[in-house]
Formats: sequence, structure tokens, C-alpha cells
Amino acid sequence: MIKNIIFDFGAVLIDWNPHYVFDPYFGDPGKADWFLSNICTSEWNGEMDKGKPIVQGVAELSARFPEWAAEIELYFRDWKKMVGGEIPGSLDMVKRFKAAGYGIYGLSNWSAETFCQVEDEYPVLELLDGRVVSGYEHLLKPEPEIYRLLLSRYGLKASECAFVDDNPANVAGADAVGIRGILFKSPSQVLSEFGLL
Repeated sequence: MIKNIIFDFGAVLIDWNPHYVFDPYFGDPGKADWFLSNICTSEWNGEMDKGKPIVQGVAELSARFPEWAAEIELYFRDWKKMVGGEIPGSLDMVKRFKAAGYGIYGLSNWSAETFCQVEDEYPVLELLDGRVVSGYEHLLKPEPEIYRLLLSRYGLKASECAFVDDNPANVAGADAVGIRGILFKSPSQVLSEFGLL
């Protein structure tokens, strides 16, 4: 029986998209796509999510691609503009789960240096009973250790937890440690899976 719902943050509870910075910067979504697929990749961003200091990550990538140094520096200089607000319906979704008696937790890949800039700006985060943020732990989804850390820290049983994430690899990572993984499409989809819509 599921007693606890664990939520990813980015693209599930909070809208985050680097295109908000780079589409207007390049004036062409296609150019922004290429840059984010080949220079400031999700894998590179994941290094900071796992705890690498931003200044180090920027310096290393700029050394590899000196012709893109200005754009690489822009990635974290204007990082806060990548955060677009709460995902519509996410706050109501979490409130409904809490009202139904579920424990509510967060598990996110997010740099500690940037998460601290926005964590107090989103009421949905205040509803959590606990959270694990990768940048503070130097662990990263879908590594099994980060799921197990959350379970052990808050005394949860994997079989009593569901994990909601927009990334199929992270959902599979939850499944691999015995947590029911749910691929996020919308708040209404998640609520309907638990008969709360």
C-alpha cells in the first residue's frame, strides 16, 4: 500500500527550462537546441547537480570550448531566468495528497548553489515532509544510493512509496530499488492514478 509520494522538482513541481535564457539570446530556438545539446549539455549540468562547484564546471567547459566562453558563463549567470514558476496545478496536486493523508517528500537533481536561490520562493516546497537535493548529497538520480538515502533519512519503506518524475531513467531508478515509479505528464494524471481527481 502506497503511503508516501515522492516528487521530483524540475518540470514536475517547478518549471525549469534553459531555453528561457538561450532562445532569446540566440534569437533562434534551433541554435539554442544545438548549443544545449552540444555545449552546455544536460550531462554537464548534471555535474553541478551532483555537487561540482559552478565556478569549476564553467572554467572546465570554457577551456574545452573557448569560443563559447561567454555563453557558458551566461548559463549560470542568468540561471534564475530559467525558472518559470510553479507547474500549473502542482500546488493543488500536493495539497490534495496531503489532505488524503499521504506523506509528501521531494527528491531532486539540483545544484546546491542554485537551489538555495529559489527554495523559499515556492509554496509547494513548504508542504514537503522532507527532501533530498542531489547537490547537497553528491549523489545523482538515477543512482540507487540517492533513493535509498531518502528512504533511510525519513524512515520510509520502498514498498510504501511512489516516485513521480518526468525523466524515464529516474522513474526506472526508483523501480529498481522497489519504489513505484510514475512518469509525470500532468498533475491531473498523477492524481487520477490515486483516485484523487
